Amino acid sequence: MNRKRKNRIVSDINITPFTDVVLVLLIIFMITTPMLSNNEIKINLPKAEVTETSKSKNIEITVDKDGFIYIDNRQVHLAYVEEAIFKLTRNSPDKAVVIQGDKNVQYDLIIQIIDKAKKIGVTKFALAVDAKGNGKRK
Repeated sequence: MNRKRKNRIVSDINITPFTDVVLVLLIIFMITTPMLSNNEIKINLPKAEVTETSKSKNIEITVDKDGFIYIDNRQVHLAYVEEAIFKLTRNSPDKAVVIQGDKNVQYDLIIQIIDKAKKIGVTKFALAVDAKGNGKRK
């Protein structure tokens, strides 16, 4: 009788390893999905009737409605703006600085950024506006 139990075929399916794999994959997707989304800075630009565009690569400084400063899509504290601009203009000092400020941002913050850029020798500046009049830019 003991011999019959050892040779018996198991007809049950063990799904524990499958469940473990599915849960690990779920956790991996939950962690990596937010990293895949574009980290776009949403600002509300002021409107203008006439705009100029430049084909050369400019240094883009974005100031959102909360006063956070981004230089080429990297957040920078106001104290380090001068150093960040210097690193970007070191090899090509003729680059223009384009400031994309939300229309609700304090004017003083834009002036501080321009002063810091002038201090290191930047001479070309532009203020970005919304040419289409919809007020939104990504």
